[in-house]
This record gives sequence, C-alpha cells and structure tokens, in this order.
Amino acid sequence: MNIKDAAEASGLPAKTIRYYEEIGLVSPARAANGYRDFGAREAAKLGFLARARSLGFSIDDCRALLSLYEDRERASADVKRLAEERLGEIDRKIAELEALKVTLSDLVHRCHGDDRPDCPILTDLAGPEGRA
Repeated sequence: MNIKDAAEASGLPAKTIRYYEEIGLVSPARAANGYRDFGAREAAKLGFLARARSLGFSIDDCRALLSLYEDRERASADVKRLAEERLGEIDRKIAELEALKVTLSDLVHRCHGDDRPDCPILTDLAGPEGRA
C-alpha cells in the first residue's frame, strides 16, 4: 500500500508517517518507482504507534515498546514498567491541572466581573512587581 493508504489505515497523517520513517520507527519497502510500499507488517506498526502515541507515550517509549513487541522472548514486566512510568506521568499532570484549577477558580471567584477596573486576576498575573 502507498503512504496515502497507510495513512488512512493507521489514522496517522502522511507527514507523521514520513517522520516515523526518517527516525527509523518504520522502514517501508520501496517500489521500483521509488514510492513507499507499506506491507502488512509496517501498516501494523503504524497502527501500533498511533495507539501508543494516543496514550501519551513518547517517541522514545514507542521505540522501546516496538522493540518489546517484536521480541517474542520479552518479559511482560518490561512492558508493564514502561506503562507504569507513563501512568505516573499522567497522575503528576492530573495533580498539576487540579492545582491550576483550584488557583484559577479562586481568582475567578474573587473577581467581581463588573465595570470597575479592579481585577484580582490581573493583579495576580502581574506578580509582586506589578502590584506596587
């Protein structure tokens, strides 16, 4: 299949597929005319990469996961470790977002939102130097 078909099958843009080829994540064959020719194996890798990226795995993580996927002698513990690390990153991001939500909610609550120029949101954003 050509890159357009591979893009449709995997849900990845052609530009992303070219990038993945450039960095060595996929290696499609080349037809006599020089065009990329994605076989079933490369198409499956693209689907794998699309799913892994949708779960937030980094390119380096995807490289490691692909390596583990192709290694039939792998230990599932290695795969689980990568997934647990990603889960920890997600938990940290959620905690950061919850803290941001609390702060912004407080600022919104303190702002009267009326015609007066006084605005606690802008005062807070200006920081200590801008409050003088």
